[in-house]
Amino acid sequence: MFVGHYGVSLAAKKVAPSVSLATVFVAVQLLDVGWSLLVLLGVEKVRIVPGITATNPLDLYYMPYTHSLVAAVLSHWILDFLVHRPDLPLYGDSAKVGMGLWNFPASALALEVAFLFGGLWLYFQTGAARRTGLLIFAVLMVAIQGFVFFGPPPASDRAAALTALAAYAVFAAIIALLERRNDSPAPR
Repeated sequence: MFVGHYGVSLAAKKVAPSVSLATVFVAVQLLDVGWSLLVLLGVEKVRIVPGITATNPLDLYYMPYTHSLVAAVLSHWILDFLVHRPDLPLYGDSAKVGMGLWNFPASALALEVAFLFGGLWLYFQTGAARRTGLLIFAVLMVAIQGFVFFGPPPASDRAAALTALAAYAVFAAIIALLERRNDSPAPR
């Protein structure tokens, strides 16, 4: 799961309206930020294996610290469980599970879109103004998700980790700008 996690962050604003969107954008991806850093440090392991799933070339063969059920945030792990092949450990590096929706591109993309736009709909229920920018950003996020699914594989494990970190930072920065614009009074 990638952009679907951001749907959870948008929905969270309905429950915790005082928390900034940038904060919840980082929070929902914190496990993956940690994964990226641990991959860069050589602690957790990933191989690039084109074709390992229909939409994701990452063989996530060792990630016991960030993605095991006992170590992970439950909501993040459940969403990952839906799309990952059996590479999510229940504890440590054993008893790996995953439903493998990444092998069904249309279903996986539909799920990502449903979570993202479902969260956006819940966010709009909070009375957020200036919806156009957020809608455009959500469509851009879906386009990026499509590129991740159907574009070329990363050049290396390090490239995958660095690209992920950059995406998380850019998405958080964009949502912070959009939220700041949203909090400004609308022009008369």
